[in-house]
Amino acid sequence: MIHTTNYTNTFIEIAADCPVSQAQTPPEKKTKTLANLQYEQIIKEPYQYSSDDIVFECYAVKNDISDSEKSQARIDFFSKGQPCLRCSPLAKRYGFGIHHNETGKVAIFPVESDEYQKFLSDDTVKKVKAMRSKKI
Repeated sequence: MIHTTNYTNTFIEIAADCPVSQAQTPPEKKTKTLANLQYEQIIKEPYQYSSDDIVFECYAVKNDISDSEKSQARIDFFSKGQPCLRCSPLAKRYGFGIHHNETGKVAIFPVESDEYQKFLSDDTVKKVKAMRSKKI
């Protein structure tokens, strides 16, 4: 069975315990963090990739998977359930809402932006909160 992390027509709000009120670019470190990889991929090409594309590409980069190995690695990767973008540090820690459009492609929006507010008030878009960082 193939699992998926994709949503359609859904907006992932920042986590209830997100520590920022304005979005922050994930800080650069020696090795790129998951937040850096996701941010760069989504910000450069909004609505070009699905959640599955982003989650797998970050995994492939972190695990140094070659292009020739990617096809089989992706099948193996999604043969088990994977954390979706509700677990993304972009929504949990850095203050970005994540929108999945009607074809499942993803873009991010800073919490302080007009676009973020529009998604919150749009009744045609399903809303889910990002996962909390801490248990209550």
